[in-house]
Order: sequence, then structure tokens, then C-alpha cells
Amino acid sequence: MTDPVIRALSTSDAHLFDAHPDPLSAREGHRRTSFRPEWKRVALRDGTVVARGAWWGGPDDSEPININWFDVAEGEEEAGAELLRSAPWQVELEINLPGGWRDKPDLKAAAEARFGAARAAGYELLVERFLYRWTPELGLPERPGRLRFVAEPDDAVFFDALRRIHSVTLDAHALRAIAEGGLDQAAQEELDFFHWCPSPREWWQVAHTPEGELAGIHIPAHNPSGPTIGFIGVVPEQRGHGYAYDLLAECTHVLAEQGAEFVSGATDQGNFPMARNFAKAGFPVVKERINFDVAVRP
Repeated sequence: MTDPVIRALSTSDAHLFDAHPDPLSAREGHRRTSFRPEWKRVALRDGTVVARGAWWGGPDDSEPININWFDVAEGEEEAGAELLRSAPWQVELEINLPGGWRDKPDLKAAAEARFGAARAAGYELLVERFLYRWTPELGLPERPGRLRFVAEPDDAVFFDALRRIHSVTLDAHALRAIAEGGLDQAAQEELDFFHWCPSPREWWQVAHTPEGELAGIHIPAHNPSGPTIGFIGVVPEQRGHGYAYDLLAECTHVLAEQGAEFVSGATDQGNFPMARNFAKAGFPVVKERINFDVAVRP
């Protein structure tokens, strides 16, 4: 068996990326995602594509922010690992999987081949997440009417709220940021991301109790794939009242009022309270996502 050849693609040979079948049907899941040909790479063995990866970033980004599509042929985990190791960008890897993939032997094998290649390339599991998708025919979640929502133009208010919320967070990405640089880094990463999103800053809202105390924040957003529940957070002293559901319901209503034909959402699988709130608000799980991070981040 010859050694695999790792090849970066361009506009002229981008068709090679589509030459490899995928039992997990990633192509369908990425139909709304635009990938730059120069950020696609393939591993070829004897001229046949045996692994491929598509790095992704926003339209104005000079470098990709994650690997959004990665798969390997059966028995080609090492080729996939070399594809990742040799890439000029060492960024987070997302693997999207259909619901129930663990119960179907062919899907489980395809998923585990990707996991094995990622680990061999020096990646380690960060978190497993549920992906949700609300559509209008599901009906809007009921607004409990317990909180008062207002727009807040001052980023410092959101920064302070995010620091407080993340002091008791269950979110794996926030916990990683806290481990690296403390609560300030975690809060700033959230702000930077939502300023990066192509949606109006004016949508961000704070929520107060009838007594005027801050209960939490919610950020309706559009990422490049469409409208999404950007952030839901309750400050520590207001937890235990179920306010996360109120924030989620309001966030969904705001996006629907802006004409959203669907609203996506996500939460870590270990965040049981938020998963229950998504279920209560009528958001069905449509996929799962496994996030891997480089063991030593640059």
C-alpha cells in the first residue's frame, strides 16, 4: 500500500472533495455552509480520496476558526490523522452526527473512525452537544411574563453579567476559557463572538425581575448559517426560579418577530437544566455534535 498524499485544494480541483462518499450524510448537514476551496484538504491513496477536511471561517476571517467537516474512509484513520497534523491551522474540530448514531453499527463505525483519527492527530474530546432546530409550525413557546426585557447598549453591562454567569457555568467552552485566562477571558470570548456574528447589536437584551434586579441576559443572533439562540444566561443569585426558560422563550420570540424561518440552538449534553428548557420550549434535537480540541492550543 502506498503512502497517502496530502493535498490542499483550489478552485480548479475542488471537485475532488466531493469524490468521497459519507455514510453520515455530512453533505446534507452542510448545505447552508459555504466553504472556501483553499481551506479544503484531502488525503489521496493511489489517486483515491480516503480522508478529507474542510476548515471554516466567516466571510471576513483571514484564517479558519474551526474544522467544520472531517471524515475518513474505513481503515484510513492514519491518513485522516496526517491530514489534520499537517494542516497549517490547528483549530477546534466539530463532528456533526445524526441522532441515534450510537445505535446504528454503520454510523457508529464511521463516527468512531473520525474520533480515532482525531485522537491520533493530537486532538482530545472537549464536549458532546445536542443541536436543536425550532420551526414555526412547532408553535412559539409561551412567554411566562415574569421578567422585563430591555435592550442594553453598554457592552460593560453584558461583560459583567457574563463574568457572573460563567462563575457557575456548566459550559465546556467557557470552562476552557476560564482555565486559560479566568472569567475575564471567558466573558470577552463571548462578546467577541457575538460582535463577529452578522446580526444587529440592538437585539441583545437584559432581563430584570419585577423588583428591578438583574435576572440574566439573552442574545438572539444570526451566525453565517442562520438565526440562532446565541446565549442564554441567568446570574447566580437568580438561579432556582426557572428563568432560563423565560430567556429562551423571549429569545425565540425576538428571532421569530424578525422573520426567522427556523431557529437553531445547542447545549452541552451534560447541561441537563438547559436541555430540559429546550425540550420545554418545543425545540427538538436534530443532531449531535462532538467537539475535539487540540491537546496543546497555539
